[in-house]
Amino acid sequence: MLDGIFTGLSTAIMPFNLMMVVVGCFAGTFIGMLPGLGPISAVALMIPITYGLDPSSGIILMAGVYYGAVFGGSTSSILINAPGCASTVVTAFDGYPLAQKNQAGKALALAAYSSFTGGTIGALALLFAAPALAKVSLSFQSTDYFALMVLGLTAVAAFSGKGQVIKALIMTVFGLMIATVGTDTTSGATRFTFGSLDLIDGISFLLLAMATFALTEVVMTVLKGEHREEEEQVDMSKLGSMKLSKEEIKEVAPTIARSSVFGFLVGVLPGAGATIASFLAYGLERNLASVKEKLKFGKGALRGLAAPESANNAASTGSFVPLLTLGIPGSGTTAIMLGALIAYGIQPGPRLFLDNPDVFWSVIISMYFGNLVLLILNLPLIPYISKLLLIPRPILIPMILFFSITGVYLVSFNTFDIHMMVVITVIAIFLKLLQFPMAPMLLGYILGGLMETNLSRALVISDGSLAFLWERPLTLAIISIALIVLVVPPALELLRNRKNARGPEVAVNEGEG
Repeated sequence: MLDGIFTGLSTAIMPFNLMMVVVGCFAGTFIGMLPGLGPISAVALMIPITYGLDPSSGIILMAGVYYGAVFGGSTSSILINAPGCASTVVTAFDGYPLAQKNQAGKALALAAYSSFTGGTIGALALLFAAPALAKVSLSFQSTDYFALMVLGLTAVAAFSGKGQVIKALIMTVFGLMIATVGTDTTSGATRFTFGSLDLIDGISFLLLAMATFALTEVVMTVLKGEHREEEEQVDMSKLGSMKLSKEEIKEVAPTIARSSVFGFLVGVLPGAGATIASFLAYGLERNLASVKEKLKFGKGALRGLAAPESANNAASTGSFVPLLTLGIPGSGTTAIMLGALIAYGIQPGPRLFLDNPDVFWSVIISMYFGNLVLLILNLPLIPYISKLLLIPRPILIPMILFFSITGVYLVSFNTFDIHMMVVITVIAIFLKLLQFPMAPMLLGYILGGLMETNLSRALVISDGSLAFLWERPLTLAIISIALIVLVVPPALELLRNRKNARGPEVAVNEGEG
């Protein structure tokens, strides 16, 4: 193993490969900032460029573009509430409110620090534990994945405001319903397509996210009349502030550490990816927060921004574990990279670090350099990037509309998706006016497809019996945790309310005595 690490290090520090890291990070960050494009589009654009390169250099370039796009995707989420990619949707929940509070610089800086820490922890874990983690990811079966998705859905309360749990559950069910549109992966039957060929592949997550966040925010801004210059009370001097106080660092440090480890472990699981990791990390962090801190989530909580940013970058790194050690893509982006490796004549799998140690270890080691490059590239640019908020609303709003619609169109090149965006935006505006939260719908959509697929497989394996829920210890453990997470918070809230109600009653009785 040490020989392989030294081989990878010597390959990674070659001047040309270091240049590939810098080029990949810069290109990825820029593409990631554009709403809707994301890492899949960014890596796909790099494939023709890498054909003439050495396999190590080519994969290092694509890896740099991958985590650069995830790193940069937070910028548009924070500044204009238009997620750069699917994994930065959660970043908008607290990042955008911070920008509205004249703290755009601080939000961008915290996102950069969190992303760097998550990526670095992920790279170190990948370096020392990749072969062992490959065995762990292989031990997960369909029943365990189903239980994990159930556990993920229990985080729905984390995406709802006070007194909105019922509304959040309704929106989660709505998201699960949307996830069923298209072709059933098990039977091949089409469902809820109404005879339209455009719906055979279902509704894309990117389309849903852009419609419910970017477009909805733009229309709501216009409806409220917030585009008028005279109504804006933004303190220009605070836009570029990047300083975090000692108290704020103490507050977010445990969150960043927890979310980085958690995100990496989620990323290791084939098919999970950075998007699921960011949602679950946000839900976990809110559930761990005190009652007072929970009220801050969704309104500009620093922990709410640090958790998803740490988790999605760590998960991006973690997704290389199944790719490099098993030959199984851990996400859509690594699926493209799998194709690139095969095109180079390299077969990813258990023998990759024996047959091609230069490729295996150089990619892993370059990730640390890449995260360092991203931090050095992005931090000095934050004061200038935050100036985006100074663009007059009449100019900024059409720009957001243009990038949102173009980003969705470039994924499918289908005008039907634009029509669908408009329909979903109208529905989202109606629901938002009724104070229904949008995040639970996205959570239900993300987990719905994976949950259904793994439930179908589990039922086939167990001959239609639900005994699989308790036959495997791991499945039973995850289901038990899900039940605890679901039952304990409402129970504690009920006890707290009873205690508060009993307090005045006792005081009255004492007064009478």
